[in-house]
Amino acid sequence: MSEWWTYRLDSFLMFSPRTYARLLEQANADLWPLQPLAVALGLAALALAWRARSDLQQRLVWLLLAAAWLWVAWAFLHQRFMAINWAAGHVAWVFGAQGLALAWLGGVRGRLGWRKLGGFDTDRPVQATPVPGVARAVGASLVVTALLAWPWLGRLSGGTWSQAQSFAVMPDPTALATLGFLLLARRPPWWLFVVPALACALGGALAWVLQAPLAWLAPALAAGALVCAWSCRQGPSAAAMP
Repeated sequence: MSEWWTYRLDSFLMFSPRTYARLLEQANADLWPLQPLAVALGLAALALAWRARSDLQQRLVWLLLAAAWLWVAWAFLHQRFMAINWAAGHVAWVFGAQGLALAWLGGVRGRLGWRKLGGFDTDRPVQATPVPGVARAVGASLVVTALLAWPWLGRLSGGTWSQAQSFAVMPDPTALATLGFLLLARRPPWWLFVVPALACALGGALAWVLQAPLAWLAPALAAGALVCAWSCRQGPSAAAMP
């Protein structure tokens, strides 16, 4: 029996790159035309979050994100990926928990408002916090990348359109878009970042084992989002508004 330190990450892979590619193709075929519809809804949600208008609009955005996490947990991880990787069943439960957390905090309780374009956080009139514009820019860029650029990455890496990974269908773009929306949110709890960041790390590890050229991209973008979120939370509070 080999010693444990002789094992590599790909030693635990239970399927071949060809099998995984076929899984993506079948999932995309089964779920079409959900992909373009999900992208359109994601862009609409970004527009609502950027404008930061009514309470009802912000609740709808978080309910959409929650539905995306719950759908990926059930339709991809549990129904399809678990057939070739038993660990995907456990990941599905974590994705489901993240979806329920987003639905409860953002959709039901309305605790996840949006950063304003400028000025102060109007929900904290005594200890108002300056709103960092960089968080909005990075957040919006992440959402756009997840919605519009991510399906192209597989094609640029030599894959086919039938293997494209789309928001609300596959884990990586769903996690990245969520990190972007969390950066647009007004001081969300730190633990909401944990599962999306880990999902990106796990997706990057899987892509690396499958020898994908851009395996580093999802973990790198997630790390940048975490750094941005941490920097914004460390910012000094402003004096009381008059």
